[in-house]
Amino acid sequence: MSQPRKAVALISGGLDSMLAAKVIMEQGIHVEGINFFTGFCVEGHTHAIRKRDQKKPKRNNALWVAEQLGIKLHIIDIIEEYKDVVINPKHGYGANLNPCLDCKIFMVGKAYQWMRENGFDFIITGEVIGQRPKSQRKDTMPVVARESGVGDLLLRPLCAKNLPPTKPEREGWVDRDKLYDFSGRTRKPQMALARQFGLVDYAQPAGGCCFLTDENYSRKLADLWQARGHRDYELDDIMLLKVGRHLRPRPHFKLIVAREEGEGRFLQGYKNRFVHLFPTSHSGPLTLIDGQPADEDLELAARIVARYSQGRNADQVTVKAVTPEGEEKECTVAPLKPHEIPPEWVL
Repeated sequence: MSQPRKAVALISGGLDSMLAAKVIMEQGIHVEGINFFTGFCVEGHTHAIRKRDQKKPKRNNALWVAEQLGIKLHIIDIIEEYKDVVINPKHGYGANLNPCLDCKIFMVGKAYQWMRENGFDFIITGEVIGQRPKSQRKDTMPVVARESGVGDLLLRPLCAKNLPPTKPEREGWVDRDKLYDFSGRTRKPQMALARQFGLVDYAQPAGGCCFLTDENYSRKLADLWQARGHRDYELDDIMLLKVGRHLRPRPHFKLIVAREEGEGRFLQGYKNRFVHLFPTSHSGPLTLIDGQPADEDLELAARIVARYSQGRNADQVTVKAVTPEGEEKECTVAPLKPHEIPPEWVL
């Protein structure tokens, strides 16, 4: 008897990749999952931080999918390697700072490398023609297969019948008749297939969890690059861009103001790296200063902090500033009024 074929499935944690793996498993193929950690898909972190998100599942959706399918999941950290994809995408960005096509090429290429090193036969993705405007078009899908190096060992079970047969189909490793011809942005066929498989708990379709597709997040990242004078980032930068209210009153510094208790607790972890401020005469938010504020900037920063404190309507609020070295300075200021914070300050 011939050895059973083995496929590695790119598992994002969404419904499509879950279904793609399930479709192939139903054909008796041994499937294992692979998930690449870029640092930008940090949905679970923010749900755990913010009180308003406390009812949302605090789980890694990729791990959850693997558990529901009963397959092994390999999580691979690619934060450093992925930087070049974000900073210098060959195929450009989507609507925001999302390098979707370059991202898909990179991840499929990494999966292909893993496939060869671990004795697997082909790769599965949950892609559907027409679902993503940049990376999931009929003309870009061959680009992914070609530039990643995987060629026709890349199988997309949910839309395979809309594409030329791949090697796994031609060689009879999988039955093409049991694959699908989904297309477009509607998720109704996928939801129907999930019900057919008895899958009832899955991440709700919402454009994925990549923050680079988010307009507000991309604007903050672009501002970070401009302020620092170079295009780079660290994992802490990625996390801080998602937390708090960001205001840049001057080109050389910005404020990150906690919007609620959970964010305040999270920002506490960065007090040893940034100048931080908090009101002492009234309840109010912990605020970090990112940049190089001069002494005269601290009064403006204190007035902004006072604006978001419980003393916003008071004549004066006392605010303490503490440096990473522990030096303290306290000042009493008049809170800024709403009209004194121009829209261009708010990122």
